[in-house]
Amino acid sequence: MSGAVRARRRAERVEREIADFLRIGPVQVAELDLGDGEDAGVTLKPGPGSPPVTSGEVFVLVRRAGRPVGTFLGRVPEDADPVAVLAGAARGVGVPPGPGVGVPPGPGSAVSPGPGERGGLVPPSVSVVVATRERAGRLARALDSLLDQGHPDAEIVVVDNAPVTTETRDLVERKYADRVRYVSEPVPGLAAAHNRGLAVVRGETVAFTDDDVVADPCWLTELTTPFAADPAVGCVTGLILPAQLRTPAQVLLESHGGFAKGFTARTYDPDDPPADEPLFPFTAGRFGSGANMAFRTAVLRAVGGFDPATGAGTHARGGDDLYGFVRVLAQGHRLHYTPLALVWHHHRETWQDLETQAYGYGAGLTAYLTATLVNRPALLPAFLARLPRGLARARALTAVRGAGAVPDGRSEGTPVTGPGGHDDRSHAWPRRLSGLQRRGMLYGPLGYLRARRALRATAGWRRRERR
Repeated sequence: MSGAVRARRRAERVEREIADFLRIGPVQVAELDLGDGEDAGVTLKPGPGSPPVTSGEVFVLVRRAGRPVGTFLGRVPEDADPVAVLAGAARGVGVPPGPGVGVPPGPGSAVSPGPGERGGLVPPSVSVVVATRERAGRLARALDSLLDQGHPDAEIVVVDNAPVTTETRDLVERKYADRVRYVSEPVPGLAAAHNRGLAVVRGETVAFTDDDVVADPCWLTELTTPFAADPAVGCVTGLILPAQLRTPAQVLLESHGGFAKGFTARTYDPDDPPADEPLFPFTAGRFGSGANMAFRTAVLRAVGGFDPATGAGTHARGGDDLYGFVRVLAQGHRLHYTPLALVWHHHRETWQDLETQAYGYGAGLTAYLTATLVNRPALLPAFLARLPRGLARARALTAVRGAGAVPDGRSEGTPVTGPGGHDDRSHAWPRRLSGLQRRGMLYGPLGYLRARRALRATAGWRRRERR
């Protein structure tokens, strides 16, 4: 087959994928609280920024007495009562965990301390760092939710990354005055911005989130309480759900798992590696995401913070959060994931956004691995020892997807029309996006090296300016 024929077929396949993509319809987002008993009142409210629930498909977060326990995709018929329909469908979603004792559970456990069940633990002081760049409208929405937290001792720090206007500074000074601290970081890149925040925070712990999230009112308390429960915990991550599913891109991303890591609390212990993670701790994408993470401030400072040659805004495209997770675990600290610490994330909205995101994910993955091994060469033997089992697992997962295993009874090739379960990552994904992710993985190490060179050039320029 000639190269021209292959190129034409590839272009035709991408056209079909985009056509299927454009047929994906919007999905409503809602929260349904079933209370704590059979006779408890059921409440239904739209997701952050969403209109009231009507007929049609609905992505539902199920709560029990305020505790997030699961999600499902429901459908409300015309002229039906959304509360009755969705409450009936949700009765079997999520088994309420037993009374917690405030101690982060071991791997695989479904027990996690919840609201009112922290055993009298007081969460440590925390500083929340929000890095942003020229997105004042989204930032205001995020800051409003952060100022509505119930944490007893928290500060908020906005890091304005490589600003080209005074828009962010003006917003903070005009609307938030003494309630939010503003700092500027001229070096572009998310990791550089996070490191700037890390350098100035005052809290015993430091939490990071993005400017495109809405934080649940209990988010900060739930994210920091595990530090009080277990002194060996150095990092905590939380649940990320979609704030809206209006566009095909948002629905497709959530159908592929989105950013959620499920509703089972889990503690990753470097002294007791999980049997289901053959590349542990290098499979850092399983632990959480940068939009919802916290560290003991002293621990993160001790490992040098984030590598500034990783992350969005650099040639590496991403991987700064994964780098932080691995460095903390490699120092012997535990990492705890809790689904009770919830933020709502505004996903990318277009096909072009997904292409950029897919390539960036691939690049960030191999860039962070390169950064980890460059900065901590002693980890190379452990990485090489785990690599054969890790590759075998990856091949097995690829074979399952290639065989057309599609959840929910859909046949291969059926367009994904709604979000799937967060513990099932085998949802259909366009080959175009998979190809871009693989290309990004090939580019990642080069991107990281290019980012390092750019940082050295910036440092040299700064030295010359000071003379």
